[in-house]
Amino acid sequence: MAAKQSEPEVPAAEGTAENRPQQQQQQIQVDDSKALAGYSNFCRVTGTPEEVILDLGLNAQPVGVPSGPINITHRLILNYYTAKRLLAALNMTIQRHETAFGVLETDVQKRVRTQR
Repeated sequence: MAAKQSEPEVPAAEGTAENRPQQQQQQIQVDDSKALAGYSNFCRVTGTPEEVILDLGLNAQPVGVPSGPINITHRLILNYYTAKRLLAALNMTIQRHETAFGVLETDVQKRVRTQR
């Protein structure tokens, strides 16, 4: 059973804050009943002058150089405006997580504990 979710949509600003009327947030209905879920620990970002391409997949050997090819399971193609909104949303989400749980170290070598 998929629940419909609403996300606030803020209209584009016109003029300065002093001369525009107070804006109201609009609710957008989202139907995720046909959404496919997947897991990814690999992402490759490429693009064209018009689009950003995100290839997502599973790297079975996440430490070191993989011995075989990484199978791409999902490809998202976004225009640059959507990619920029995604970047802002991801930044906000990561900042909230790090505030609650601590900084995420992305360098695997710094996270690996050596045995003595």
